[in-house]
Amino acid sequence: MTEIFQTQRLIIRQWKPEADVAQAFEIYNNPEVVRFIGGKVEESEQTQRASLQRVIERYAQLNNGTGIWAIFEKQIGEIVGTILLKQLPDNEGKPTQDYEVGWHLKKAAWGKGYATEAGRGAIEYGFNILKLPVIYAVVKPENHDSIRVTQRLGMIPMGRTHKYYSAELELFKLEAKQK
Repeated sequence: MTEIFQTQRLIIRQWKPEADVAQAFEIYNNPEVVRFIGGKVEESEQTQRASLQRVIERYAQLNNGTGIWAIFEKQIGEIVGTILLKQLPDNEGKPTQDYEVGWHLKKAAWGKGYATEAGRGAIEYGFNILKLPVIYAVVKPENHDSIRVTQRLGMIPMGRTHKYYSAELELFKLEAKQK
């Protein structure tokens, strides 16, 4: 298991396409989960496995410490979601110099503090290991739960933006020196 970091309840690790496909599919096949992250559900475990493989290859190629990782809950022994720390894409999908933290959780894991805990760990990793000066979060305006997570993480609201993902998003920011 390629572990990235741990928190009190969570192990943040690389996805394992074969072993993790069913748990990833549970997350990304749910329309309620994906409605704020593009809205497209994974069609099958086969397409899910291919998506996981692409993610692993993309970040291995970048080799800059960023990624899209599994959130593994130690106590229950299963994946509860995804945490990401990566470069924000511009409106054409090209990486910008801005880095984002983000989270996707399976529905059964909502409301348990996993997004905040994993997000806090990813922010610490970004500031302490990757030496990023600032980390952003972008959230669809109607995603009130994720907006509350950014508040619990101490992120500063910067208003609406159209700079990333070809969408209107709420932008939040946290500087390393604010932490």
